[in-house]
Amino acid sequence: MLTEDKARNLAAHWIQAWNSHDLDEIMSHYGEGVVLVSPVAAKILNDPSGTVKGKDALRAYFKKGLEVYPNLKFDLLDVMWGLSSVVLYYVNQKGTKTGEFMEIDSKDKVIRVVANYSG
Repeated sequence: MLTEDKARNLAAHWIQAWNSHDLDEIMSHYGEGVVLVSPVAAKILNDPSGTVKGKDALRAYFKKGLEVYPNLKFDLLDVMWGLSSVVLYYVNQKGTKTGEFMEIDSKDKVIRVVANYSG
């Protein structure tokens, strides 16, 4: 079961890893079989499904994303948690708000991400 402390610690480390652009630290949060679904992935990867499957593919996508957005910065607005999931609500350097639903496995690794964006 995911606790509030675990959810908040995950969120803080996740934001710090992204803001430092440290790909190894970013990837430390994800399990091998992770699946990510995102409108930004659809755009960057030119794939209308917006789906990235597996840790290696996710790493390649995040690497490309960091190259496309070299000034990337996230400010955490809120953290919501459930029994085995967390939602990170944050704003990026352009002022776009994002809500990412993350399903967490028994090893505290993210195995599913569904990203939602405002404007």
